[in-house]
Amino acid sequence: MSGFPKEVPARLHATEVSGDTGAARVQEIEVKYRLFDLPGLERALVERGLVLSAPIFQDDQAYAHPDWAYGQSKIGVPFARLRTQDGRHLFTVKTPLANELACLEHESEVADRDQMHQAILQMGFQPTVRIVKTRRTAHVAGMALCVDEVEHAGQFLEIEKVLDTNESGTAAQEHLDTFARSFGVALERTTDTYDSLVRAALAPA
Repeated sequence: MSGFPKEVPARLHATEVSGDTGAARVQEIEVKYRLFDLPGLERALVERGLVLSAPIFQDDQAYAHPDWAYGQSKIGVPFARLRTQDGRHLFTVKTPLANELACLEHESEVADRDQMHQAILQMGFQPTVRIVKTRRTAHVAGMALCVDEVEHAGQFLEIEKVLDTNESGTAAQEHLDTFARSFGVALERTTDTYDSLVRAALAPA
């Protein structure tokens, strides 16, 4: 999820707020589905007074530490991402907590993608997968509903929400799943992130 005003509602990024009681941090919670009936979903959204935005193009580069490899657990491991959207660049670090789609997140806009890429390499990360997609978004009750067309991987519905880190990410995901199923359209839930899905799609048969 992430970070430009046209894409998601106001929320905390670079998510650490200092105060007398210490730092308060937030986690990004997601559920993700392969989408098989976009017209049906659009009709269900309209019935609830929701309309998807115009498509936005996103160009993401994912990064991981060299001592981590696909197939290993992502829990507790920080991952970086550079995103370009509408000529703007966003740097994000996510650390999965309960699972891959419930993450502590820190995020900030940067001025120069190429320089940030070099800085990420100098920090010890290595590039893994490029994720290119178009995204349309609707918002309701603190949730962002994203319809994504992902190159090589297909069409997905992603629902996102931000919670305090002391709240249960898995409980929130079950609530989001119930909401997604209420649309009554064909969905196939996946617990993989887009980098894993694109990597699997590009793997030799």
